[in-house]
Amino acid sequence: MGRPTILIIPGASATPELYESFVSAVVQRGYDIEALPIPSVGNANGSNGAPPTMYDDVTFIQSRIAALSDAGKDVIIVTHSYGGVPGTQCVQGFSKKERQSNGLEGGVIGLAYITSLIPELGQPAVSVQASIPEERKVPTAIDADGWVYYPDYTRLAEVSFTDMPGAEGLHWAQKLGKHSAAAFGSPLTYQGYKDVPVSYLLCKNDLVIPPEYQQAGIDMIEKTTGKKVDVTAIDSDHVAPLSHQQEVVDWIVSVADRLGKA
Repeated sequence: MGRPTILIIPGASATPELYESFVSAVVQRGYDIEALPIPSVGNANGSNGAPPTMYDDVTFIQSRIAALSDAGKDVIIVTHSYGGVPGTQCVQGFSKKERQSNGLEGGVIGLAYITSLIPELGQPAVSVQASIPEERKVPTAIDADGWVYYPDYTRLAEVSFTDMPGAEGLHWAQKLGKHSAAAFGSPLTYQGYKDVPVSYLLCKNDLVIPPEYQQAGIDMIEKTTGKKVDVTAIDSDHVAPLSHQQEVVDWIVSVADRLGKA
């Protein structure tokens, strides 16, 4: 079977470029890994057509899972921020256990969340965001075509890239595209964390998803499944794969090593 393949489901407005150096570092540790260009992330102008929903993201992610699974590969889903919602949903029908019961090889063997949004069943990502006090939120606006954008990149950098030097944080903030408002409003309809082991990297200095909101998601999963979440906490801001890369690489490699031997 070989080592599992790791798929990163990016955060809101984040293209695979944000994760390139992280991906390269994990590859050097012997794992196949890729960050997916999910449809709900647009470029600076959004993208053509109606803004995609979270379910469009799921369809795209599942197409990649299917290709890997049909090739006999085990898959670990790693989510960041908004990616926690489609990353949770996409497990439906693709856990290794379910595939084996249907005589198929491969499948998802674990969910690993990096400071991610995990709404209650039937609720969208925005339900978690709405509970965060206004003064702690990243300023956003919605254009006439239904794309969320950031009117103040300096403030975005201060809140999201907190642990990076100011100029570097602003550089990355300006690389973020628009994000589909419809995706934030799509309710979670499947609790993928019931199907596979769950790990969580809790980022204690995150201002975008404060640690108490991360912990609430962990508590909800444990209450729903009756199983403990494998939690690792680090002193990091919201963009740990960039700002605290070595710690995150060590974490995901340890998770993958453990799941690959299970």
